[in-house]
Amino acid sequence: MNTPPKRAVVFAYHNVGVRCLKVLLAGGVDVALVVTHQDSASENIWFESVISVCETEGIPYITPDDPKAPGLLAQIQAAQPDLLFSFYYRNMLPQAILDVAPAYNMHGSLLPRFRGRAPVNWAVLHGATEIGATLHEMTVKPDAGAIVAQQAVPILPDDTAFEVFGKVTVAAELALYKVLPALLAGNAPRIPNDLSQGSYFGGRKPEDGRIDWSKPAADVYNLHRAVAPPYPGAFTDVGGQRYVIERARPYKGDINGLPPGLAVVDNAIVGVCGDGRALAIHSLLHDGERMSPAALQAQLAQAQ
Repeated sequence: MNTPPKRAVVFAYHNVGVRCLKVLLAGGVDVALVVTHQDSASENIWFESVISVCETEGIPYITPDDPKAPGLLAQIQAAQPDLLFSFYYRNMLPQAILDVAPAYNMHGSLLPRFRGRAPVNWAVLHGATEIGATLHEMTVKPDAGAIVAQQAVPILPDDTAFEVFGKVTVAAELALYKVLPALLAGNAPRIPNDLSQGSYFGGRKPEDGRIDWSKPAADVYNLHRAVAPPYPGAFTDVGGQRYVIERARPYKGDINGLPPGLAVVDNAIVGVCGDGRALAIHSLLHDGERMSPAALQAQLAQAQ
């Protein structure tokens, strides 16, 4: 006798939400309802649309403002799911929802490292050389449940957070794809998530991208990589003007004892750091426009 497919309610957003939702569909899961966020014109330049997948596949979806609203709980209960999944949904789910069915979340790090918000950005900022994706049991405490599956990917020395996030999206798809048969059969692994061995970080704000040129060049470079466009970018203010680094690499030339901050050396823009090293800034933005070395030199002279 053929057993009926498992029914799931899926909370999903972002590229990870799209890819993991497609894995469930490919694995024969009956997705009864998707809970997502309204698409944003400011984000769709690099986020894929969960709503678009639902419309293409004929999956009912809703976009509630508050996951704690009583009406949402009733809709989830009415779907009679066997499983709940959260794939980069932005809100924490209350215990009442988690009690409906076994619930699993996809997190963009190798738990227990980099629990919390913006794990990719924090990992790049801290100079990590590896990250990945973790499927884990959901609890009210964030990223604290038992680990079901993990997939690691490398962070190369010059990778930006945006590039790393593309790898994490693939890692999430692979992690879910590999464990889904066992998960549906009810015999998936349960690996303890030892929070004492990990780290927790909060969300990041655009102001966190302000450059402290007194820091070593490696730290400034990691900050640039962590917030490079399409994130808001690492920035510095000179003479009331704001400059944002779009592209940079470690500088291999001689900065001749220049003080920390922006400078022009041999007709090239550099950012001099506190350890006497520098960044070669290949693209520097001012009011959204790329600065030439000559234009920057003139503005720096005016600011003195």
